[in-house]
Amino acid sequence: MIRAISAIILAGFAAAGLASVGAAAPIRYKDVPPETAALAPGPNLEVAEAHCALCHSVDYITTQPRSFADPRATWTAEVAKMRKAYGAPLTDEDAAKIVDYLVAAYGR
Repeated sequence: MIRAISAIILAGFAAAGLASVGAAAPIRYKDVPPETAALAPGPNLEVAEAHCALCHSVDYITTQPRSFADPRATWTAEVAKMRKAYGAPLTDEDAAKIVDYLVAAYGR
């Protein structure tokens, strides 16, 4: 009885085209929407623009709160998270420049 029910369910998935849901291919976008925000001027702006916007909109930076007790510690932790958790391909030198930029432009 259970096998019959399982067979019916699988047949339903196959008919609906859902038999290989786990093997779905990722969506590939041909055109990325234009950026709607711009980073504030500051030292090492070009490094931040070259790296940060590769993975996310700069809106993620510009909309962060600015009332940090210790802006350098906060931005250092954020850049470290981008490197370790999300795999941002940053050298130590570029990471330090980005932190300097974020503190100068968004640390107040």
